[in-house]
Amino acid sequence: MRMLEKIITSGTAVFALILGVAGSSPLLAADQEGAPKNAVPYVHMNLEQQAAGVARVQGAKFSKEGAQTCVGCHDDSNPYPIYPIFKTKHATLSDDRTPFSHENKQCEACHGPGALHAKAKKSEKRSGTIINFGKHAWTPVKDQNDKCLACHQTHQRIEWKGSTHEFNDVACASCHTIHVAKDPVLDRQEQARICMTCHTSQKAKFYELSHHPVREGQMACSECHNVHGENGTGLRIKATSREKCVSCHADKRGPFLWDHAPAAEDCTLCHDPHGSNQPALLKKRVPQLCQECHSPSEHSANNLLGGSQLGNSAYLQVKGCLNCHNQVHGSNHPSGANLLR
Repeated sequence: MRMLEKIITSGTAVFALILGVAGSSPLLAADQEGAPKNAVPYVHMNLEQQAAGVARVQGAKFSKEGAQTCVGCHDDSNPYPIYPIFKTKHATLSDDRTPFSHENKQCEACHGPGALHAKAKKSEKRSGTIINFGKHAWTPVKDQNDKCLACHQTHQRIEWKGSTHEFNDVACASCHTIHVAKDPVLDRQEQARICMTCHTSQKAKFYELSHHPVREGQMACSECHNVHGENGTGLRIKATSREKCVSCHADKRGPFLWDHAPAAEDCTLCHDPHGSNQPALLKKRVPQLCQECHSPSEHSANNLLGGSQLGNSAYLQVKGCLNCHNQVHGSNHPSGANLLR
């Protein structure tokens, strides 16, 4: 029995050590921020209850003292303090567009009339007395987003309607954090952690051998993806993946005297942009990748995928096809028809 206790204790210590090491990377942080201590949990409500709750809030009265009523409870000791919002653009008094301008209703401009919320019991605070925001809030996603889009409906957000995220009922507050001095999703170092709470398969890709430096904080997801809309598929910021790739990899742009057809068409035919265990983000190693298009019969004396002379094949050594065809993206040499130079 004592031996079992020792094993459990030592195993727990090792697991804690692993977690400690893993915690040094921003992408290995908790996928979902837990609720603050002593927080009142959201009450599960069906669609009819949600609709009734929205109507009830809309028909309530505004508080007489505005934000003064809110900060009376939501101080630093409250699980949901709101003071940091006064360091953000939302609380700029001199800008008529903000909730805290003299023309608007301060906190209630977004959360709706707060009279019911102020008088409600603690157990009822998060169950239909005021519009709440977030992934697990009782308020329907559409009603949450309508509040945001009432102001943020220009520039990129104008493409939100019909986008992949909108179609999948993603709430703005699932990604954005408003009551903080700096929204983490706008920080290059933190953005990936927010995105990968949902996009877990892409998160795994960034831990493979070859990957773009998103995990290291040198790139942000939004440098390639337009999360509020899309010109092409996959929330890409450009119409095609190649158009985006060559905006950074300009030496692969061309046009070349001798083009390599897949490179001129779509970079993702050969490369996995999020990560790969092959060099240079390749989906497979050469020559296997090359032979998805090129028949081995072109080198009939040495069948690269089989045959008695496979072991003596010079084409399988080190970089395979790239030993000779090193200008794989395209060539401007007069004699570069075979991408040899």
